[in-house]
Amino acid sequence: MTVLVLGARGTTGSRLARQLTDRHVDVRRAGRSAGTDVYFDWSEPDTFAPSLHGVGAVYLLAPVGVVDPEPVILPFLGAAEKAGVERVALLGSSAIPMGSPGLGTVGTRLRDFVPGWAVLRPTWFASNFTGDHLHARTIRSHGEIVSATGDGRVPFIDPDDIAAVARRVLVGPAAPQRDLILTGPEPLSFDDVAAQLTRPDRAVRHRRVTEAEMSRRLREDGIPPAFADLLAGMDTAIARGAEDRTTGTVEEITGRPPRSFARFSIDS
Repeated sequence: MTVLVLGARGTTGSRLARQLTDRHVDVRRAGRSAGTDVYFDWSEPDTFAPSLHGVGAVYLLAPVGVVDPEPVILPFLGAAEKAGVERVALLGSSAIPMGSPGLGTVGTRLRDFVPGWAVLRPTWFASNFTGDHLHARTIRSHGEIVSATGDGRVPFIDPDDIAAVARRVLVGPAAPQRDLILTGPEPLSFDDVAAQLTRPDRAVRHRRVTEAEMSRRLREDGIPPAFADLLAGMDTAIARGAEDRTTGTVEEITGRPPRSFARFSIDS
């Protein structure tokens, strides 16, 4: 079976493609950049059918920065159904409940297009503090993490664990046919994260700002205004306790516990 991986050069897509390849599964990496196997662009519906030809399963990522991706994704799912796709794993978010407008509604529609499906709803990524993410850049440039999360806690998840769940959904014995809330093993405040990222040669602190200030910072970093407002609002939701819980779903699906933020930060 061939698995189509959208966002194949992204945080979770690249990890999923690697895990599948390591297990000798045929992977078709889709995207607009060099290093992909097939050209795919959400703004060009003519790229849908060629990407899906001969594919049995799809790792589905919504277009980046789009608040309501439903009008774009549903035609793609229609093309997937026509192509005979059997399974879809949709990357959602723990902050977006099933059935809510936009991506949440897309999740409830998967069963209309494919017989096997799951919605992966991970909490915030541990990798948000590495690489080119805004938090990582402010850590390197100013020794600080800026957020509107207050004392709120998040069970940050290793993206490799998300990819491992996606792999089981797409090529495992059976798709779960439900939404899967994925978390790391321990909720941490951003103060806790700053403390764990502090090194003898680098102190890191958490600087608290308002939701409006956070949205402004995101806009200045190139995030579209509506999406910046959405992300800043998620910070406020964290401050109110929206992400302060853990689940055993990673271990249920993969057979092993999720990696801790401390281990992720050491290994990264």
